[in-house]
Amino acid sequence: MTDAQKQTLLRLAREAILSRFDPSQPELPAEPEFQAKRGLFVTLRLDGDLRGCIGLIQPRRSIAEEVVDMAREAAFGDPRFPPLRREELPRIEIEVSLLSEMIPVKDISEIVIGRDGLLLRQGFRSGVFLPQVPVEWNWDLQTYLSQLCRKAGLPDRAWKRDDAELFRFEAEVCGETHILP
Repeated sequence: MTDAQKQTLLRLAREAILSRFDPSQPELPAEPEFQAKRGLFVTLRLDGDLRGCIGLIQPRRSIAEEVVDMAREAAFGDPRFPPLRREELPRIEIEVSLLSEMIPVKDISEIVIGRDGLLLRQGFRSGVFLPQVPVEWNWDLQTYLSQLCRKAGLPDRAWKRDDAELFRFEAEVCGETHILP
């Protein structure tokens, strides 16, 4: 995406969050780039700390529609945090991560920290980390994999099991700081 297109996505996410406090609805861009279907996540940070992160691996609708829904969910529906309050808005930073296709991992030597996000599935459990997470936490590959297992509610080495599915993906990240002046 171009810088202008990334700014459009961030504006859309910002307007979606603001619409909770203001009855106006965000206007969805009509350009073809925003009509494509891609997995995506919206991450919110308050004073640099995680404040919400919700997304989809498999897209259901257009990028534009999913950004609106995921921004609202990250702000008001992430079960790890209370709903965003109006007074927090000036300190919120928004990040939209557009995901590539999922690539099955045949050997963990294929995984590159900082490039690859990971998805682990085993039975009814799953866990996902965006590519930026292990960089932010300064994890090596073994820590990355064991933390992914823990996020999925599985033992640290569950990724090695025959019935475990491990995928890698890349993310195109659009980020901003301070959504309001």
